[in-house]
Amino acid sequence: MNRRLRENLEGYLYLLPALVILLVFRIIPILFSVRISLYDWTMAGPRKFLGFNNYLQVLSDPMFWRSLLNTFWYVIFTVPAMLFLSLFIAVLLNQKIRALGFYRTLYYLPVVTSIVAVSIVWKWLYNPERGLLNYLLSLFNISPIRWLEDPRGIFTILLSPLKINLPDWLSGPSVALCAIIIMSIWKGLGYNIVIFLAGLQNIPVQYYEAAKIDGAGSFRLFRHITWPLLSPTTFYILIMSTIVSFEAFAQVWIMTGPPPGGPLGTTKVVMYYFYEQSFELWRLGYGASIAFIAFLIILILTIIQRQVLERRVQYA
Repeated sequence: MNRRLRENLEGYLYLLPALVILLVFRIIPILFSVRISLYDWTMAGPRKFLGFNNYLQVLSDPMFWRSLLNTFWYVIFTVPAMLFLSLFIAVLLNQKIRALGFYRTLYYLPVVTSIVAVSIVWKWLYNPERGLLNYLLSLFNISPIRWLEDPRGIFTILLSPLKINLPDWLSGPSVALCAIIIMSIWKGLGYNIVIFLAGLQNIPVQYYEAAKIDGAGSFRLFRHITWPLLSPTTFYILIMSTIVSFEAFAQVWIMTGPPPGGPLGTTKVVMYYFYEQSFELWRLGYGASIAFIAFLIILILTIIQRQVLERRVQYA
């Protein structure tokens, strides 16, 4: 055995454990779920081959489209807000201030906290009778809000004084879904802050020094140096935040209901609808079809983001 072949073999042997884990826990389950989606698959009894009938049934299911609309509202409100807030806080934390390590740790703590624990705490905060948020509102003589129980869309609420009636699909996320969005932004903010901080600290200081000599102020420094050179970091966070937002499940399951996904299905996102069909109604083939369609939607959105935005990314 020659030296080059031996080195290649050793390299593949080092990769083998990771490849086995990837194959067993990722690739095989994905292929198996695709197979399940083609059957009337249940936990017991005969399994009838349906071809693409499950997919056709999903695409004609009003509740699937409602859950998809809820998911899009969740993504549209969560991703931009998280992007803006995390960048703003990261810029502040990048300054030379006292107890900087403490503040960075404080913002990152929600990220490492269990989503179950966070959801339970926020459900208590949203409690209409004993919750802290309604108590704070009462100090300003504001009527209590039924945060997780109000199915009205926020656009409908805002436009009601103008007597404007919106169709259901344009009424916006419900008050209950907005409550979940607020919690989700708070939970995921710290991770994006850390990534933005890493990007900020990789920008050469010489650029700022040269611009200051030319008389550039803080806004121009951010506009012409910080923002362009943060575009690779922003691009990464945008794609990852979009993918993670489409996978929202635990907060809906814990904070809403009974049954979860309420009120009136206004917080039932795609991943919860997949869980409901697969593991509550045991329609495993139908649930696998939902999951695969959601995967295709995420894939298409990711490709569009790359095609449209990647060309605008600037590297130092």
